Amino acid sequence: MQRAFEVFWRFLLLGCTSFGGPAAHLGYFQKTFVQDLKWIEQDAYARLISLSQFLPGPGSSQVGFALGLRQAGLAGGIAAFVGFTLPSFLILYFLATSDTESGSPLSGAVHGLKLLAVVVVADATLSMQRSFCQDNRTLSIAILTACALLIAPSLWTQFWVLIIAALLGIWLKKSDSSTDTNNTTKPAKIPLLIFVVLFIGLPVVALVSDWAALFSAFYQAGSLVFGGGHVVLPLLQQTLGEAVDPNRFLLGYAAAQAIPGPMFTLATFLGADLQKDFALLGALVATLGVFLPGFLLVLSLQGAWESLATRPKVAGAVWGINAAVVGLLLSALYQPVFVSGVSSGQDMALVVIGFFILQKFKPPILLLVSAFALAGWLCI
Repeated sequence: MQRAFEVFWRFLLLGCTSFGGPAAHLGYFQKTFVQDLKWIEQDAYARLISLSQFLPGPGSSQVGFALGLRQAGLAGGIAAFVGFTLPSFLILYFLATSDTESGSPLSGAVHGLKLLAVVVVADATLSMQRSFCQDNRTLSIAILTACALLIAPSLWTQFWVLIIAALLGIWLKKSDSSTDTNNTTKPAKIPLLIFVVLFIGLPVVALVSDWAALFSAFYQAGSLVFGGGHVVLPLLQQTLGEAVDPNRFLLGYAAAQAIPGPMFTLATFLGADLQKDFALLGALVATLGVFLPGFLLVLSLQGAWESLATRPKVAGAVWGINAAVVGLLLSALYQPVFVSGVSSGQDMALVVIGFFILQKFKPPILLLVSAFALAGWLCI
């Protein structure tokens, strides 16, 4: 129980400070749990990222959930989810149940934290490049991945570059004689069965219950969203149709990008907005619905993925995917992290100074968060 509590407060702190979207979250996780706390090795962390790239749902939250699972079992996974999601849940619930519009006096501090996200993602990209692009083959995969996503940014581009990187890894990576080929861990059947039963059964139950319909709409969206938080916008628009006012929808989406934590908490805003008389319950049902499918798949496949990743061909595929993930982070460093954060020479100067300080002095993340929030508040 003590370990689960430690997981909770570590992720609660990150949930309060992790601005910048999924790419930035992975950077914060890498710094906190790989570099600082050493809860997980770099290669195992990269395998979790590669698994999250192939599963639907909120990629960074799935990685966080898996980190909690590794540290303290199922209680740790739940603690990681609750801690990381709670701050953004509360902010978006408050926004949905009030008539406040944007224009907060904290906008300057938020801008400063967006600049910190640029620094953190740049640091994570460089760190992962040093670990996973140690020769010209992997460096080439990373560069080509980044170029493809910068030229044609889309879900399909991301899907195909990861597939191609896996195939290149199988072809180019030589077998390691020490690789364990006898590990036969299989996917956990119960979480996978629950996922399938809910995916098929909820639309039927939704015909006779409004609350089941609400849960089903968000569960279906969470089951089909490949590519992270930004992709959930068009899918939820299609799923909910005219049930949500377009202006409210865009307000929730803009807020989800501006606050720390997972963008999937857009569901919190929409659930509260759809159930105005029972706003808190609506927010809880929608939030659980959109996150649950991805977590069930992680529960089912994480152990199997860890063991499969030790086999020669799978290890080659992971080798290629790890290199592609570096390219993915590099492209995300530009769009959306850099583009949404840096808007002037002054902003760029803060980023350069912050990156230098992080590289040379390795200060605690809380100190960086405070410094960038203050700088943003003073300068905007």
